[in-house]
Amino acid sequence: MEKRAPMDLGNDVYLIDGYDLGLEGRTGTYVLMGDKVTLVETGPSPSVPRVLAGLEELEIPKEKIEYIILTHIHLDHAGGAGLLLQDCPNAEVIVHEKGKRHLANPSRLIKGARAVYGDAFDGLFDPILPIPEEKLHTKADGDTLLISENRTLTFYDTPGHAKHHLGIHDSWSNGLFTGDTSGIRYHQTEDVGLTFYLPTTSPNQFDPEAMLHCLDRFQNMNPSCLYFGHFGKAEKPNQTFDQVRKRIPIFVSEAKDALEERAGLQGIQDRLHDRVSSYLKEKGVPDDHHVYEVLKLDFEVCAMGLADYLQKQSRT
Repeated sequence: MEKRAPMDLGNDVYLIDGYDLGLEGRTGTYVLMGDKVTLVETGPSPSVPRVLAGLEELEIPKEKIEYIILTHIHLDHAGGAGLLLQDCPNAEVIVHEKGKRHLANPSRLIKGARAVYGDAFDGLFDPILPIPEEKLHTKADGDTLLISENRTLTFYDTPGHAKHHLGIHDSWSNGLFTGDTSGIRYHQTEDVGLTFYLPTTSPNQFDPEAMLHCLDRFQNMNPSCLYFGHFGKAEKPNQTFDQVRKRIPIFVSEAKDALEERAGLQGIQDRLHDRVSSYLKEKGVPDDHHVYEVLKLDFEVCAMGLADYLQKQSRT
């Protein structure tokens, strides 16, 4: 099993790399220290052994985990919650109210993910275990959770990527756990001096207007940093907001043009690739850089969500 040490992000926040999709730095689990040790995200079930190994390295007994917070119920963020809970007997799972029933009975989650990932599903996500109802708790917009004397988490309803999405503000770090609402942080190009951000438009609840509204709301909170589902910490939040805000309408426009040309999902992927690769070349990223492998995976899923959104719009 590939493994890297938990990353100390400051302010008693640590990040455990779950090697989602077998990729380093793809999806992680945040550990918030305090009187009530709290995890944010679990990743998919294949990541759970790495989460447990990271907790052991941090010398945190599994019995000390009191909360497992899920920003949303997509399987790359929450699919491992049921499995992880078996090793964390005292933990409660916190989720958006619209996601609770799907964690208690994950059959629809499994069906939806199989439609997206096909034959690769089992290797990426299996097993997906139901979470007992008594272990599931919901938070609504403005709700808080005290996990230590100087650390309060405040929850926000943040649709755009998904209707069952929570954003979380951490009072200690003045950081925001944004899940996927503020996009993906592409750290892979740090070797050429670039970190960039793109929206993630997964099916089937992508809503560009709601996402833009959430970006404005996040920015008005004036956070000191952002903690991404994919992946890590950004210390210049306004840079993120500006890039993702600019690129949401570009993604929608490129998808619309592809569908008007009857180019289908592949046409959307090609247009997204051409648009982003042009930007990266301007920034000095070589054509053979490994970031393009990551982008290919993301554009496949983004294309599905963009097509789904535009098809729904055409029916209204």
